[in-house]
Amino acid sequence: MMDFFKSRFFIVALIIALALVIVPSVLNAMGQGVWVRNAVNTALIPAQKLFGYVTSGFDGFVSYFTEYDRLKEENAALKAEISELKDKVWSAEELVDMNNWLYRYLELKREHVDYSLLPANIVGREAGNYMTVFTMDRGSSHGVAVDMPVVDADGVVGYIAEVGSGWCKAVSILETASAIGAYVERSGELGLVEGDFDLAAEGVCEMRYLPADADVAVGDRVLSSGLGSVYPRGLVIGEVIEVYVDKYSQSKIARVKPAADMSELTKVMIITGYDEYTE
Repeated sequence: MMDFFKSRFFIVALIIALALVIVPSVLNAMGQGVWVRNAVNTALIPAQKLFGYVTSGFDGFVSYFTEYDRLKEENAALKAEISELKDKVWSAEELVDMNNWLYRYLELKREHVDYSLLPANIVGREAGNYMTVFTMDRGSSHGVAVDMPVVDADGVVGYIAEVGSGWCKAVSILETASAIGAYVERSGELGLVEGDFDLAAEGVCEMRYLPADADVAVGDRVLSSGLGSVYPRGLVIGEVIEVYVDKYSQSKIARVKPAADMSELTKVMIITGYDEYTE
């Protein structure tokens, strides 16, 4: 310990300390205190500025992260609020869609009081078939059987082609396997509405076997004639969008746009019974 007090470092430090105490005191006693204060203040200005910069920067740093945390919390709250509002909007839209569908379902029931209708949801569409084969969540356990008609409130969709216990598949009127006895509502002209492979992608089918002089025009409505064992009479099939003469048979062919929009279907109705079934 004594070696430290005898060291050169201690002696130099002691001399500087005494100078810092004695010199200002002597100068102050001689009336030179202002000069001492000015000298000290001048020497301290750089250090004060540096301290001010450091303090200001630290305050800014703290303020930045405080504001960042506040904005982050506010952003999270806004996202939660937006998500809640979206859920409410979706729920409201779903209720509106359901109400509209139920209204149209009841309208069809009132129009055809002799029909037994079973609501069904479309749960699948077969790829590569232009959305013309549908899987639904109703089956034999619900009373569904092969060849039952499938409709929506706008018109004919197709018929049941395959049935399981809790599911069934429907072939739409756009499929080549589909054929419906039909007539032109305005003129009564009879024909057969069939699906066509090339036209299925366009969402169109054709009414064929019309006489060469058949009275059919663009805009005419085409209805099911009831001829056959699948569709009852009077169901809307669609509207004529084009009429031409087949160059081989010389008969007229009317292209028909189905009333039911196959690409937008989510809910349908299966006609499980009508008067003709029990006669």
